[in-house]
Amino acid sequence: MLASVADWAWPEAVRNIFKPRGVNLLMAEKTNDFVSIIASMRIHTAIVDVDCERPNGLATVKVIRLGYPQIPCVLLTRRADENMLGRALQLEAFGVVGKPVNMDILRELLNRLFLKKYNSNLFAR
Repeated sequence: MLASVADWAWPEAVRNIFKPRGVNLLMAEKTNDFVSIIASMRIHTAIVDVDCERPNGLATVKVIRLGYPQIPCVLLTRRADENMLGRALQLEAFGVVGKPVNMDILRELLNRLFLKKYNSNLFAR
């Protein structure tokens, strides 16, 4: 799992979901970091905080889509409005989660993603 570095308690909170399930969480700060990690490791999902990602989280997703279209992307945003949902749809994001992130909603989204993409119930309760 690959996620954006954030300026809030996000990394620690998401580790609490992943660690008990044996999921490794890697953090990236910039678009180049995302691409380098994806190119060198097997990544099952990218979680991008479009508000914190430098220079622009949507641009990061676009770069991931161009080079690695098979990697599902989940977007986090404080403006989960119609415009953002439309842009996420254009980028074929698996889902959008509003901030502040409800970890139960994120876990449910990841559960649906892993069931659909990997036939795994890793994130089921």
